[in-house]
Amino acid sequence: MIVPVAPEYGGGSLADVLPSIAGALSVPGDTNRLDLPPAARYAVLLFDGLGWNLLQRYAEFAPYLSSLMPASRSLTAGVPSTTATSLTSLGTGLPPGAHGIVGYTTLVPERDALLNALAWDVPVDPRRWQPHATVFDRMAAAGVAARNVSKARFETSGLTAAAFRGTRHRGADTIEDRLDATRFASREGQSSVVYVYDSQLDYIGHQQGSDSTQWRKELAAADEFAQRVRAALPRDAVLLVVADHGMIDIQPEHRVDIDSEPALTDGVRIVGGESRFRHLYCVPGAEADVIATYQERLGDKALVLSRSDAVAQGWFGAVEERVAPRLGDVIIAALGPVALVASRRHAQEAGLIGMHGSLTPDEMLIPLLVDANS
Repeated sequence: MIVPVAPEYGGGSLADVLPSIAGALSVPGDTNRLDLPPAARYAVLLFDGLGWNLLQRYAEFAPYLSSLMPASRSLTAGVPSTTATSLTSLGTGLPPGAHGIVGYTTLVPERDALLNALAWDVPVDPRRWQPHATVFDRMAAAGVAARNVSKARFETSGLTAAAFRGTRHRGADTIEDRLDATRFASREGQSSVVYVYDSQLDYIGHQQGSDSTQWRKELAAADEFAQRVRAALPRDAVLLVVADHGMIDIQPEHRVDIDSEPALTDGVRIVGGESRFRHLYCVPGAEADVIATYQERLGDKALVLSRSDAVAQGWFGAVEERVAPRLGDVIIAALGPVALVASRRHAQEAGLIGMHGSLTPDEMLIPLLVDANS
């Protein structure tokens, strides 16, 4: 069985990147936990889905990014290793148990409905769902120009309000628009932090697989884009390249369909999370039976834990009281080559090839590449 990777909250996780930048910029209350090089200007380029192991495996397709690896390091994502959770940890500097976005889809207890944190498809106020100040809020209060360069439609999303409030959004839907926005934003104010987001590696990985020819082609394009971002920045700026999670390919024969096996739905009211990291919300009193059923079905291919046991493992960091009910009564983290799909409840997700969310090295380890251009 693959040994799970524990999240390194507090000094080795994605959540530590922005507090380290803030510390380097002398923002009150923050420290440079990651020992980043000093500068007045930083840019954080996040490639959705660029795992550390994937970058090592296909280094020849990314000569610029791989050239930064010897002097750089890996970090861990938080748990689950999924975009909505990771982006909120990045923006707030907090583990999931504090910021409260604890999965791709999780229960809104007062509505007894699943919130898709990317689509924000339940009428929940993101500022109440995630009430903590962001690192960008602290930066802005200290006079640092904080900017967010991503697709224009993200400006009004619930996830942006939860994770990136405190930034000024720069809508940029094309590569050239992103470069222009980055070039301008990185020169604002006496000090600045620019966050740039690119989603294509994740999209291609989901559709074609992260070990596909198409993914390697997209990695080469990402490498070129990263070089162009570096060139767009002031010479004295520091570029950090990070990711939100890695990815693993799961073939159809290794998928367990919850909706097609009656034993797997017995005692389960709502199926949340995603295929590699499931939140199961159970009929009251059914948790023990559900755990036993899934442990027997999955064996050593997954960790099947109660909510309290998963919290005790430290997967989410310290879990605030308001957040705990959002977690599944039963939580399943896939370790082997297996995916828990739900063909009826989550049909689109069931057809993906590349997946993520769990605690394997391929999913949890992400790069922290540093180019100080010195």
